[in-house]
Amino acid sequence: MNKTNTEYTNVINVCRDIFTKKTKDYGTAWRILRPSSLTDQLFIKAQRIRTVQENGESKVGENIEDEFVAIVNYCIMAIVQLRETDLVELELPIQEATDLYEKYLKEAFQLMVKKNHDYGEAWRDMRVSSLTDLILQKIYRVKQIEDNNGETIISEGIDANYFDMLNYAVFALIHMEVGQKK
Repeated sequence: MNKTNTEYTNVINVCRDIFTKKTKDYGTAWRILRPSSLTDQLFIKAQRIRTVQENGESKVGENIEDEFVAIVNYCIMAIVQLRETDLVELELPIQEATDLYEKYLKEAFQLMVKKNHDYGEAWRDMRVSSLTDLILQKIYRVKQIEDNNGETIISEGIDANYFDMLNYAVFALIHMEVGQKK
């Protein structure tokens, strides 16, 4: 488990660095997006990963590792938009944006630790393509819940699905050795 914690932290350091740099470049322009728009952004990223995996090539020159990093960051943005309903400002100071990032990242990490315990790190024996498919499945679930105005009868809510997608993307990045020292 310590190995997983270290690998997870290494991946998240890469994701956080990109989030912070993009926040410095663009501010928090993503705050204008509704959670459903962020769900669509997640769909675009996951669908591109699947297409590249199936075709074996990328014509735009961006690798799938970058897309998985984007999924991690879009998930955190979506969770912020979903949960931080009292925030009305579109432009947040960098420190506030990174504090929110850390808050939800910590929650994602804690969820990963609990699920990893119960599932016995089954993700280690999964293919990256299966993790991609699981992310796409979660996206379709979220879209359905959004179409139902956020209401579920027996299922987890939207935020739980975002957390799962985030962790699946981290697992894929660990498989691809992103952020790992060699």
